[in-house]
Amino acid sequence: MSRLVVVSNRVSVPKGRGAAGAQGGLAVALGSALRESRGVWFGWSGEETDHFTGDMNMQRNDGVTTATIDLEPQDVEEYYNGYANRTLWPLFHSRIDLAEYKTDFGRGYERVNERFAETLFPLTEVDDLIWVHDYHLFPLGERLRRRGAKNRIGFFLHIPWPPRNLFVSLPYHERLVRTVLEYDLIGFQDEESLENFELYCQKELGLEIGEDHCLDYEGRHVCLRAFPIGIDFDEFMEGGKSKQAKEAERRIRESSRGRSVIIGVDRLDYSKGLPERFDAVGRFFDTYPERVTKTLYVQIAPPSRQDVVSYQRIRETLEQKAGQINGAQSEVDLVPIRYVNRGYARRELFGFYRASRIGLVTPLRDGMNLVAKEYVAAQDPEDPGVLVLSQFAGAASQLPSALIVNPHSEESICEALVQAQDMPLEERKQRWSELMESVRANDVEFWRKSFVEALVGDAAQPKGD
Repeated sequence: MSRLVVVSNRVSVPKGRGAAGAQGGLAVALGSALRESRGVWFGWSGEETDHFTGDMNMQRNDGVTTATIDLEPQDVEEYYNGYANRTLWPLFHSRIDLAEYKTDFGRGYERVNERFAETLFPLTEVDDLIWVHDYHLFPLGERLRRRGAKNRIGFFLHIPWPPRNLFVSLPYHERLVRTVLEYDLIGFQDEESLENFELYCQKELGLEIGEDHCLDYEGRHVCLRAFPIGIDFDEFMEGGKSKQAKEAERRIRESSRGRSVIIGVDRLDYSKGLPERFDAVGRFFDTYPERVTKTLYVQIAPPSRQDVVSYQRIRETLEQKAGQINGAQSEVDLVPIRYVNRGYARRELFGFYRASRIGLVTPLRDGMNLVAKEYVAAQDPEDPGVLVLSQFAGAASQLPSALIVNPHSEESICEALVQAQDMPLEERKQRWSELMESVRANDVEFWRKSFVEALVGDAAQPKGD
């Protein structure tokens, strides 16, 4: 088996499935593949240095080598806080109004990708499979090619690819896409992102794409595919048996005092549609005042990217909205909204999900959204809750038995909440069974194996669902 080299902005040291509670499902899946191939995971350490040296901190753990580099403060500001999170992230989530186009950001992004390539290339061997992850590293494949890399190099985008009419607002958009086309295999979360990318290549670059979703570009064969990511199903379900999960479930059930619990779990990010969701919940309480004392909305929203002004603003907005709704709807012994700015371990989240009658997942735009899949997996088969899901989440195409809503419409969400609360048990069980079948079959291991097999094999051959 060829050695696998994974490259991402940040590195998570794989700890094995048994210790997965403290790390993401992606780290677990990639860790499994890296252990099988005695591979390498390369990226930024998250630390800063006064002067970039390219020196690597290399560690070996359970057969996996992690190699990390420190970046200069200017690199972090321009590449990470700047181009990645203030230019690409809002644009790719259709928030062109928030995207900042600054020359320094672009230069920092190019510089850090160059530094990644400069440091990574000497580590690679001729038969390595190289798998690059996410929007931070679009140009990396092209930088490696410049240095003579002949390896099979794949790229996977974890966020949506935007429609062509939005993407062309990005300065030097054509140059960026041409660097992406240096990969042998380009993976997207869903068919919509795949179609958006293909349409851009056809209309803006004049490229011909075959029915097999492959094209010839500057002497190489490039294939495009949708690989919807899933949760680490087995690990998540095993965690649901833990004391942590059962205690978390007990806490919600006892503290809700028999009320129907609606739960949302999202990073504090404008792409998640949280202000719109709060407005919809407020409308639900205003429209159905008799349900206020029978409903508890729990929103868990751990902070993210606190150095970016737009994230500071959304936190202030949500605190204000939660306060207004609670001020208008609370009784001396009852508060209808619990808004929590901290994160929880996945085992605890399992318990929270299981105790909740409704999972409210309404991003304005999302690559996949694994919270939706976790909520489904955590339900009691004999008395399952109802998933209310945004039509703009990548998961919507895989989970059509959820109640699909328009996250921009208060009325759409409000009506879905009523339907979910009033849904008969038999309908809940039928919908959940169909959702669970998809979540179980399309887990993170299936996603990882599908991508690696496509990268290893003849990527010109279309892959089955």
